[in-house]
Amino acid sequence: MNLFNDLYTAEENLLPQDGTVNYFGQIMTDEQADLYYNKLLHEIEWKNDQAIIYGKLIETKRKIAWYGDFPFTYTYSKITKIALPWITTLLELKKLVEHKTGETYNSCLVNLYHDGSEGMAWHSDDEKQLKQYAAIASLSFGAERKFAFKHKATKKVIALQLVSGSLLIMKDETQDYWLHRLPPTKKVHTPRINLTFRTID
Repeated sequence: MNLFNDLYTAEENLLPQDGTVNYFGQIMTDEQADLYYNKLLHEIEWKNDQAIIYGKLIETKRKIAWYGDFPFTYTYSKITKIALPWITTLLELKKLVEHKTGETYNSCLVNLYHDGSEGMAWHSDDEKQLKQYAAIASLSFGAERKFAFKHKATKKVIALQLVSGSLLIMKDETQDYWLHRLPPTKKVHTPRINLTFRTID
């Protein structure tokens, strides 16, 4: 386990206002995290993500996959994705995350960042298909990466390191008032896999 966990408790809200973010730290051993990382790397149906920017279709280096209870549609960056049926590994992790967070989820967006050059710009997960104020649980595997929140009005920034096998949850009005991002870095040269369990309304 990582000593970094000692800096946080799952009950602590990392946001000073307008939302709730809890960091559970590692919820499994390093060995379990490595095992799941390798299984996900080989079992997920990875595809390069796409976005329409200034009217042009852009394909990212980052790879994604979308899974769910039903063939839900999910639209972001003006591209619509249809959920694939769950695989056993994801169902195992969903059950673990639901137990830890006390929430339920019906879908999961999976991201593969090959190295630190790949990240995500400031954004909120506020798409219409998502249930309002429902929890979004983020489970990380592989490379340790910085993750940051920025308040839309005050511009206050809160940042932390997400380690392999760790769980973070965003809920309540967080998406209304805060942006979040995974900043690129030249210090990371190995992949990270991130699972965000969500609820489609």
